[in-house]
Order: sequence, then structure tokens, then C-alpha cells
Amino acid sequence: MPAEAPVINASLRKPLVPPASVFACAHKTLVERDLQCQLKGMSGDLYHNRVLELAVDIPNIGELYAPDGKAHKVSRVCGSEIWIELDLSEDGETITGIAVKSKACALGAATLSVLSEHAVGASVEEVYEARDKMRAMLKEGGPPPEGRFWELRHLEGVRDYPQRHMSTLLALDAAVAAIEDALAKRDAA
Repeated sequence: MPAEAPVINASLRKPLVPPASVFACAHKTLVERDLQCQLKGMSGDLYHNRVLELAVDIPNIGELYAPDGKAHKVSRVCGSEIWIELDLSEDGETITGIAVKSKACALGAATLSVLSEHAVGASVEEVYEARDKMRAMLKEGGPPPEGRFWELRHLEGVRDYPQRHMSTLLALDAAVAAIEDALAKRDAA
């Protein structure tokens, strides 16, 4: 069965969550599809070498044991999906652990790669700022994020393709949602 085909439990008629290895395979299939589009002449400014290198080398794929917060985001435009689990420091101001899963296009995967590589040790404010600067870069022509998430600048070419903004922002939106989930759980406890 291809990795993209949903696995259905016939007795329950509900999708089953496949193991992380299937997500990795599905991720690579979507990235390969984007690479094929590039090779057929689809916008080299979107899919230049560094974007593709980031997209195929996402660190921290997997799951955390009892994460503080988690989020699952889906792009309504292309169907890309990203799952993020994270742990926060005791004061709730710093990310101390992250695990990710991706079934995203090359642009979403590249953003996730940069986020996942540099999230541990980042303050919650740095993640919010990276998300806000990335959104401003894509939608308002602002400068790219700086600091630990500086490699998001490689996605500056996405600015000219509004239909790709949502998938490119997906990982950062998921990270913010996971942070908010973690903080809400602490407030409720």
C-alpha cells in the first residue's frame, strides 16, 4: 500500500495513526513530488538547493514522552500536515524539547526543518517573533527572521506565491499552538 493511502480500521471506520516511519516515508514522497515539479521548470526561486536540503533533513522526527504541549496543523490549500510536540522549562519561557512529524510539501518541510533544528533553547518569545516576522516577510514584504531562525530567509521567494504562504507558515503556526497548549495546561493545573 502506498505511504499516502489512509489506513482504515474496517471495524471502526476510523483512520489509524501510522507509525513515525510511515510519516517519514510520506514526507519524502511529497518532497520528491515538489522536486519533480522543480525539475519540470516550476519556479527555481521557490525550490532552490538550500530549501530542498532543509526539506529532506528534518531533525527531531518522532514523539516525546508526555509532552507539555502538542499541535497538529493542516493546510487547507494543499493538505500539508505538521505535528509538533514540545516541552517547556519550569518557568514556561524556554523550549527544552521538541519532536515533529511531517507530511508536508518541500516549503513546509523546509520551515519545519529550521524550526526543529533550532527550537531547543529558544525562548517562547523567539518562536512568536519568528512566526510574526515570517508572516510579515511573506505577506507584507518585510525582512526575513533573524537570530537562531535566520535560515528561514531561504524561503523569501515564496513571497511572490500567495497560494504557498499557508504551507510555508504551517510549522511556525503549529509551534505557537503547541506552546499555547502547554501554557494552557499549566494554567489549568
